[in-house]
Amino acid sequence: MKGLGYSGFQQRIVTGLAARAGIRLFESKLGTRCDFEVDYKSQDHAAIVFAALDVDKELQPDKVKRQISVFDGKLKVRFEAVEARFLRATFSAFVDLLILATKIIEEYDHNIIKP
Repeated sequence: MKGLGYSGFQQRIVTGLAARAGIRLFESKLGTRCDFEVDYKSQDHAAIVFAALDVDKELQPDKVKRQISVFDGKLKVRFEAVEARFLRATFSAFVDLLILATKIIEEYDHNIIKP
């Protein structure tokens, strides 16, 4: 990940999220589907991230659909897109915001499990 220009702190966040997330790709009615979850091991932390990320709606709802839910301390996310390029773009932007929200929780709540 160093080749992607991440700082040491960002690299730890990305590595921690990747370790917690099971990302799966599927074919769907819309085109391509991506499911993943992040285990925060805390319902409160997952709910905070959900509240932060659920505010922004998809810019092209006819091309990309997003579902977010929280269950048992896990943030569950599903994207469906008409083309892989739309999936990549929306996934990338979403993960950037997910990293930011996780970083804030990590910075201000010392009960979160560190990567």
